[in-house]
Amino acid sequence: MKIVLSSFTAVMLFMLASMVTAADLPDFTELVEKSSPAVVNIRTTRKAGSGGVPYGHPQIDQIPEFFRHFFGDQLPRRGQPEAQSMGSGFIVSEDGYILTNNHVVAGADEIFIRLADRRQLTAQLIGADAKSDLAVLKVEAEDLPTLKMGTSSDLKVGEWVLAIGSPFGFDYSVTAGIVSAIGRSLPNENYVPFIQTDVAINPGNSGGPLFNLDGEVIGINSQIFTRSGGFMGLSFAIPIDVALNVADQLKTSGIVKRGWLGVLIQEVSKDLADSFELDKPQGALVAQVMSGSPADKAGLQPGDVIVELDGEDIGLSSELPHMVGKLKPGTKVELDVVRQGKKKSIDVVLGQLPGDDEVIAAVPASVASKGKLNIEVRNLSDQEREELRVAGGVLVTEVKQGPGASAGIRVGDIINSINNEPVNSVSAYNDRVEELPRNKSIPVLIVRNGNPAFIVVRIDDD
Repeated sequence: MKIVLSSFTAVMLFMLASMVTAADLPDFTELVEKSSPAVVNIRTTRKAGSGGVPYGHPQIDQIPEFFRHFFGDQLPRRGQPEAQSMGSGFIVSEDGYILTNNHVVAGADEIFIRLADRRQLTAQLIGADAKSDLAVLKVEAEDLPTLKMGTSSDLKVGEWVLAIGSPFGFDYSVTAGIVSAIGRSLPNENYVPFIQTDVAINPGNSGGPLFNLDGEVIGINSQIFTRSGGFMGLSFAIPIDVALNVADQLKTSGIVKRGWLGVLIQEVSKDLADSFELDKPQGALVAQVMSGSPADKAGLQPGDVIVELDGEDIGLSSELPHMVGKLKPGTKVELDVVRQGKKKSIDVVLGQLPGDDEVIAAVPASVASKGKLNIEVRNLSDQEREELRVAGGVLVTEVKQGPGASAGIRVGDIINSINNEPVNSVSAYNDRVEELPRNKSIPVLIVRNGNPAFIVVRIDDD
């Protein structure tokens, strides 16, 4: 009898635990039912030979590890007059405005929208912005279903999210997961603080909405990280706050205006933090100030470490382009910088970001190591300075074993400053080297292949 009762008790406890667990899980059925009608399938066509290598091409799939924009795409086969691609999007106004990714419609000759009621409409491209990977489309229709917009700034890591799209052409597929991280910076994506999730995203999902549990759109699915070419648990969405700002500008003027500081920056490593007398690695290290830029006019200098913008901390250098880019040209901001170990505030009136995608790009930091300084340099001729587009510096002609080689200095590098002191001649170089303290990390500004970057040199006791 005791055995029977024990078995019965165990079964009841298991059932109770299952019921509690099930009660804790979200039910997405109502959200999907209400939201699906405003999600659309996007199909584009382009004439064969009119574009570059499409996504999905075997040449791209051979890349072992990369961040990838994702939508379905096929190469034109022999005798096929055009290439076709698929993606997703969603309706944001009853009169037919639709948001999607720029890469879904880039280079398209025709864009077709298929609605949930199976209607197919031709869409017009209102505007597109490659920097944020967003596009605004318009179809001629009325009383269309729309989605409710949320606020991505309220997102918290760990909360549930859901995606609706057309992976591999399977319309209105639903996948769910959680927010894995917020404010992610991806390679070559300087102006979007991505939302990272573990929601399954595959070809055809791009441009589709990402929802919170309230049924509000909080992001636009854009790309994944993959080694295989398929989903591996890392998906990235454009925050809806960024998307709506870009969409409003595209609808109003057809272009997007972003704030511009005019500096080239790099990450602050531990060694660089020590050399610039920072308490910890933080901020954005200014490697170059562009002539005539807002930063130049405000007095920023190479070697400044920007640690705050309008009172908001800058933990990583990749955060600065996000913060500056979302502001309008003409905005006055206060930058807190650390210069030669001392903190100071500098007011800057932001300019308008030029067309060059790399004006606020991050510069990879070189790795510093121990050793003895042992390199040879020579002066630059006026012609070399003009060709290399540098105002000063000395050219490295030989690198022998020592701290320079260990720090990553190479033949052909131009040394512009040592320990924040300018180097415009061999004589000045010799003076700076002679003054270098031992057992201390020292910042050295070099120019390599036209790109300035700080490295750290350290001279240890023998």
